[in-house]
Amino acid sequence: MNTINLKIALAMTLAMPTLLLAAGNHEGGHGKPGTHGGHDMAGMHHGGMAAHASAAGRPGDPARVTRTVPIQMGDTMRFTPAAITVKAGETVRFFVVNQGQLVHEMVIGTQAELDEHAEMMKKMPGMQHEEPNQINLKAGQRGGIVWTFDRPGSFAFACLVPGHKEAGMVGTITVQP
Repeated sequence: MNTINLKIALAMTLAMPTLLLAAGNHEGGHGKPGTHGGHDMAGMHHGGMAAHASAAGRPGDPARVTRTVPIQMGDTMRFTPAAITVKAGETVRFFVVNQGQLVHEMVIGTQAELDEHAEMMKKMPGMQHEEPNQINLKAGQRGGIVWTFDRPGSFAFACLVPGHKEAGMVGTITVQP
């Protein structure tokens, strides 16, 4: 190998870790235990309710949390509590615990956003996604969502694992002025 080829090979070897880091996290949120861990999924999703604000609000700043709301989810296909009231402008930390034996998730959005995402999940049950408005937990795991509710209105949360929302695993968030 001549000197130029050796230098190119060395440069590529040294640059590879940086390039891989720059490419981002390709595991998706469903593969991270304790935060979004859960599904062993084959695809990747960054559309629909992508990592940006939804009509229901925007990702919250953990330093600005005004209160914590505990949420339990389980194999009864219910959230406890299933109805939450917050004030516009409030940043809430949802402390979510999966008390069941199945994988469950909590996704915050408008009813239309949740319906669209649920349909996508049915068509691509292997997709992975990591969004600030959701958390996916294996049995016994706990984690959180920090969310700021920008405006008054009625919003929703649901488990979008195929069949769970349809079985009644839904809730409402009322944002008061």
